Amino acid sequence: MNSSSMSENLIIDQSASKAEKYATLLPQIEAVVGAESDLIANMANVASMIHETFHFWWTGFYRVIGEQLVLGPFQGPMACTRIRRGRGVCGTAWEQGETVVVPDVEQFPGHIACSSASRSEIVVPIKVNGEVVAVLDIDSERYSTFDDTDRLWLEKVAAVLANVWR
Repeated sequence: MNSSSMSENLIIDQSASKAEKYATLLPQIEAVVGAESDLIANMANVASMIHETFHFWWTGFYRVIGEQLVLGPFQGPMACTRIRRGRGVCGTAWEQGETVVVPDVEQFPGHIACSSASRSEIVVPIKVNGEVVAVLDIDSERYSTFDDTDRLWLEKVAAVLANVWR
């Protein structure tokens, strides 16, 4: 199966559990990114696939460029373009090199309100050779959307991207 036909064939049972959706989605993501060498194309398709599967408020990437995170491919409303290291949820995940799950963004010190509709967030660093090169950022318009299931599976998605990072 080539990547150009995959987008037409994203198959996710919407009645399945969250874990079952991720388990079905992951091999489809692997197929798409494994067939494509362009980093931006891969991030765009992965953001779209996650967004289409879970209908999150905002799904996308920030790339580490110099001393900032710079907006990459995403699905959802407009977003902050640049984020400093250690600032907000994305900058914190970058600085710590660990996934950050925030049940209520208003309770997160230094939260950057790119959208007033965002209520909860998860940010997963993508590491290549131990260095954070990007983060996967997902926002929900509902409180406490993200849990250990999301953390586990989105870290697997990040590992897939890290393995094909060019």
